Amino acid sequence: MKKFILYISFLLAIFSANAQVEEQPLNQKKEEKIKALYIAYISEQLKLSPDEAQKFWPLHTQYETDLKAINNNTTNELDRQQAVLNVKKKYQAGFSKLLGNERSNNFYRQDGEFRKKLVERLKQIRQQRKNNMPLGQQGQGRMKGFKGN
Repeated sequence: MKKFILYISFLLAIFSANAQVEEQPLNQKKEEKIKALYIAYISEQLKLSPDEAQKFWPLHTQYETDLKAINNNTTNELDRQQAVLNVKKKYQAGFSKLLGNERSNNFYRQDGEFRKKLVERLKQIRQQRKNNMPLGQQGQGRMKGFKGN
């Protein structure tokens, strides 16, 4: 029950902060909403205690920062994948120390699952928007000159 109240209060804090800052760009609001959903999902899947969550999320923020730096600085796909693997290995020890080996491995699985679910949901939304578009506008978002048009 305490965990549930902690998660709800955390989400309410994030959403109330969003409501107070109405002039944020739409994409930033979406990113914050996705991040809040991610935090709730990972916290629930890993069954983080409040104490564990307090230690886990700052470490996770550092982990994410390192991953973003890779995506912005690497052009060769194999080098990018190797760099991502190196970052995961670097943080594995910290996550394992905090959560144990099994839950640490579960974090990487759940992280991938969340991202897959997010991509699937975004595809569904795009498809719904495409299907609701008036007939004359369908296909205008396709690439010009592509033979499939």
